[in-house]
Amino acid sequence: MDSVDSFVSHSNSDMSIWGLFLAADPLVKGVMLLLVLASIWCWAIIVDKITSVRRERRFADDFEDAFWSGGSADALYDEIGGDPNDAMTRVFSAGMREWRRAKASGLVTAARSDLRASLLSRVERSMSFTITREMERLERGMNFLASIGSVSPFVGLFGTVWGIMNSFQSIAESKNTSLAVVAPG
Repeated sequence: MDSVDSFVSHSNSDMSIWGLFLAADPLVKGVMLLLVLASIWCWAIIVDKITSVRRERRFADDFEDAFWSGGSADALYDEIGGDPNDAMTRVFSAGMREWRRAKASGLVTAARSDLRASLLSRVERSMSFTITREMERLERGMNFLASIGSVSPFVGLFGTVWGIMNSFQSIAESKNTSLAVVAPG
């Protein structure tokens, strides 16, 4: 088998990870590269999630301090402006935006309880929709992470089995059980 011959002729003592990788079968190399790329992508998602959750937690703490400080919700909404920078502020802004729309149309001052119930329902629906959208944004990449986490062991096992089969073929062809014959697989 030419991968065995190339390994033996390359170096009898190159048992480093790089040396073993270079001597491996092309399919095994492909599996290893696939696993390395998936690992890099997963680590990028993990680091992104860690930083975004920390940032969201910090912004949420700041917002809660401002919200419970005793000022009016209208003043807080005016201070936030039209472009909130975190999830909790966006949820608050969605509710306040709906409240102000209703206020402009006269629903807030209406004496009828059915109109007030309708207003409350609209504000809750607006905030609920924003919460759902924010959860989707925060969960982005998690499906990929879960899929790679469950599939990678099987892909690695496939590469291992393929390599072992190559090693057994090399042993059978060379009638030699030295490490130089077994290692490339």
